[in-house]
Amino acid sequence: MVVRSGRRAGRPTMVVHYLPERPVVRGGGPGDPPTGPRAGFVVGKTVGNSVCRHRVTRQLRHLVRDELHRLPTTADLVVRARPDAAGADVAVLRRDLARGLDRVLDRS
Repeated sequence: MVVRSGRRAGRPTMVVHYLPERPVVRGGGPGDPPTGPRAGFVVGKTVGNSVCRHRVTRQLRHLVRDELHRLPTTADLVVRARPDAAGADVAVLRRDLARGLDRVLDRS
C-alpha cells in the first residue's frame, strides 16, 4: 500500500516511500489509538548476498529509528535499498535518508 500509493523520493542508495495516513484496518475499532509511525525495509538480492543484505538492513533500521520523531503517529515509511547501499558508508546512508525524508515531507 505504501509503495503503490505513497509519496516517493529516490536517492542514490535508497528509495523512501511515505504514506502519512495509514489505512483503516478491518476489525480495528475507531477508538484504537495509533501506536506511532511504522517503518519497513526492502533489501533485495541485487544489494548483495545474505550477509550484506542483513548488514544493510541493520544499518537502515538504526538510522530510521533516529528519524521517526519527524513523522506523524499515523505514518508508514518504507525504505527500499538500492545496490549502491551495499558499499556505502553509514554517513552516506544517513545523508540519503535525511534528504529523502525532507523531500517526502516537503521540507527543504
